[in-house]
Amino acid sequence: MTLLFAVCNLSAQTLTDYYGVAADNNPELKAKYKEFEASLQKLPQVSSLPDPNLSLGYFISPVETRVGPQNMKFSLTQMFPWFGTLKAQKNVAALLADSKYQAFLNTKNQLFSQVAAVYYPLYELQNLKIIEQENIKILESYQKIASAKFENGKGNLVDILRVDIMIKDAQTNLEILNKKEPALTSWFNSILNRKYNEQVVVLKEIEVVELPLQYRKDSISQNPLLIELDLKKQASNAAIEVARKQGLPKLGVGVDYVIIDKGMNNSTDSGKDVIMPMVTLSLPIFRKKYTAATSEAKLMEESYSFQKTAVENKLNGTYYKLVFELEKEKDLLHLYSNQVVTLSKSLNLLFSYYSNANKDFEEVLRMQQELLKYKKLKLASTSAFYVKLAELDYLTAKQF
Repeated sequence: MTLLFAVCNLSAQTLTDYYGVAADNNPELKAKYKEFEASLQKLPQVSSLPDPNLSLGYFISPVETRVGPQNMKFSLTQMFPWFGTLKAQKNVAALLADSKYQAFLNTKNQLFSQVAAVYYPLYELQNLKIIEQENIKILESYQKIASAKFENGKGNLVDILRVDIMIKDAQTNLEILNKKEPALTSWFNSILNRKYNEQVVVLKEIEVVELPLQYRKDSISQNPLLIELDLKKQASNAAIEVARKQGLPKLGVGVDYVIIDKGMNNSTDSGKDVIMPMVTLSLPIFRKKYTAATSEAKLMEESYSFQKTAVENKLNGTYYKLVFELEKEKDLLHLYSNQVVTLSKSLNLLFSYYSNANKDFEEVLRMQQELLKYKKLKLASTSAFYVKLAELDYLTAKQF
């Protein structure tokens, strides 16, 4: 079993809260959704009939006929693609629009992973500041005790100097953390598309719960990258049918209307206008472009198939790598937690011994720094665990 740290602190915003802010504000995510909306506008374009043609002709030199001279001619024609062509084109456009939506979902999942990748280092940094501040207070209390013992002739000046050196180190570390925090905050706010100096409140307390083995392994197949490539593959397959139908004749119907003036013979039909229905048929005899379109669709279908296999391999390989890293952090956290408990007990005993016997002050300081080290390591491991877990959630397309 691996460990998942369920974060709970009512006074701070949860990571899920920041996911919502990022989803509402991030411009890259908005751009991807606009691409999806734009792709939907392709459907009526490819599923509509071509515009009808209306032509007008005027006879500069009227053509004499039995019923009179022809004066003007109107022609109206409507072309129709082969049966099922428009439906096939719409199917291709719909599949490509669906793939755009999956690209949007992938960008959203990547965005959430980016938010987590900065949120947890911020959590680590803010808690490091608390640990360092507590360390300074403890060292200052040690300094007061060492000074009191020195004034009473029971201690050494070197003990005071050792503590002073460690206090200055701790103060410098705290100052560096204070300078680092605005940089991380600005980075985090840039992902959320907020003002760079807007306050970020992260969680401070965590609880450890169980995370089962093979965590969400079956959900890798739902990764939007895979679904996007599968939809593109389907679209390429549908494009083969489109190319085949476009290589078939196109049908056209129309009507000619000819205005005829009165003739010289004064017959009963003299001056009677002519209406002539028409049917046209295109002859797609130049086959190279249709053959090339079919070959293009088949090649793209094969390309998307290879791409999907490559992405599947990468996702599965990364999954097992992340599972190992989570297991490693779990083991380290177990070690660091035990070390913190043991060192805390040892330090209390050692400090009591120093207070009574005035010995081993150097060992007290060494033990205090050892305890500080493991507290920091535990915090860093917690942050690393969460970042890796966020990456795993991205691979398995976890919805928030």
